[in-house]
Amino acid sequence: MDNERVSFTVKDHIGFVRLNRPEKHNALDMAMFKSINRVIRQIRKNRDIRVVIVSGVGESFCSGLDTKSVLKSPINGIKLLWKWLPGNANLAQKVVVGWRRLAVPVIMEIHGKCWGGGMQIALGGDFRIAHKDASLSIMETRWGLIPDMGGTLALRESLAADRAMQLAMTSKIIGAEEALSLGLVTKISDAPESDSLSLANELLQRSPDTNKEIKRLYHQVWCRKERRILASETWRQWKILMGKNQKIAVKRALGNTSIEFK
Repeated sequence: MDNERVSFTVKDHIGFVRLNRPEKHNALDMAMFKSINRVIRQIRKNRDIRVVIVSGVGESFCSGLDTKSVLKSPINGIKLLWKWLPGNANLAQKVVVGWRRLAVPVIMEIHGKCWGGGMQIALGGDFRIAHKDASLSIMETRWGLIPDMGGTLALRESLAADRAMQLAMTSKIIGAEEALSLGLVTKISDAPESDSLSLANELLQRSPDTNKEIKRLYHQVWCRKERRILASETWRQWKILMGKNQKIAVKRALGNTSIEFK
């Protein structure tokens, strides 16, 4: 089936999810956030799915937040950040931690730009297979924001604190080779689509119950403080957004919205 911004099909026990806004390099607007969250809920209910592959249509996996579209209305920020309890996931976090909370392995197939919110979504996967020419960046500081979509959970599992802070503070764009050396991706590939499918078929050869329990165990061991981290991300983002100087910085950034999706 097709949602407005995401295509979703199931074949041979594999759920294929494709971000589908190629004219904007799959930049995240409100419709994209809602569609990704909707597809995650559909996968959770579908017992036929045993592996998921997430990719992007067009030139890029996902170039990040469509800041001009999302931040032009204050109500959008509220919709993205609002949550009933501090440790819950808000909409911005659900499109990342939702993949982690699925009972099946999730493979992120990365090509082109994987920046900002796109990098956060990729961090929600259990495996990240990147094209050799892909570029990756934790880019939120370019907009005067902090990474607040739940990717911190995977960074804590994969990177040393100094490496994670350097990437987040500088918004540096790195290539696939450097991303692999840092532990940001699982594998570099000349053909990520083929290699993602190969890994998916390999995972299908194992018991789905075994895969489920391994995923649950390892996420619990590597990241015991999930709710605390989600709460801290959201609180610190609200703190940033409410600061006078940061409001000015965000407004200035909106005047240069081409960074993430051109």
